[in-house]
Amino acid sequence: MIFPIGDDQVKGGARPVVSYTLILLNFLVFFFQISLTPDQLQQLVFEYGTTPNAILQGQDLMTLFTSMFLHGGWMHLLGNMLFLWIFADNIEAVVGSGLFLLFYLAGGMVASGVHVLVNPGSTVPSIGASGAISAVMGAYLVMFPVSRIKVLILIFFRSIYIPAMVFLGFWIIQQLVSGYYSMGVAAEETGVAWWAHIGGFAFGLLCGWYFRKRYRSDRYVLRA
Repeated sequence: MIFPIGDDQVKGGARPVVSYTLILLNFLVFFFQISLTPDQLQQLVFEYGTTPNAILQGQDLMTLFTSMFLHGGWMHLLGNMLFLWIFADNIEAVVGSGLFLLFYLAGGMVASGVHVLVNPGSTVPSIGASGAISAVMGAYLVMFPVSRIKVLILIFFRSIYIPAMVFLGFWIIQQLVSGYYSMGVAAEETGVAWWAHIGGFAFGLLCGWYFRKRYRSDRYVLRA
């Protein structure tokens, strides 16, 4: 098993204030979640998670925003925050904190929207920041194609660097394959909103192309 633990970093640019604040907010919300009783937690998820059937009826539209700050457990939270910590700061350094925040929130809502369209009849709420983080990863791929991702190989307990294009390319292929095989299967049966990941990543690719042209991310120096 391998998982990412770092990447090449942009030298200079905006401080990643928003990136780290988002991580803090997600942890604070999760600490609140685990302070609730099971019944209270279920009520919270159904009230603030994104339920496709309700969205398509024009109800609970704010959950497209609120759902990205809720998580289903420690592993769900830690996995998402690890990816956010690795990939978000470089983008924020290039485009600035204000634009990065708008991009992140828009990415999460677009990702939830794609999930809704693929699962129109579902009455089960979806939660998590993975759609927004998928958008961050898509933008990262376009903006920093020559960057390297530091991954830890658990079986050997050592780390190596691999090209970002390889790591992120493999990741999105995995999402596409899983998304394809999930077609026609209720989202609650798969347990993962694959199409939210795919939709967020596609949104990130488009925004990353704009950011690369507008802010010339290729001019920034990367260092390990």
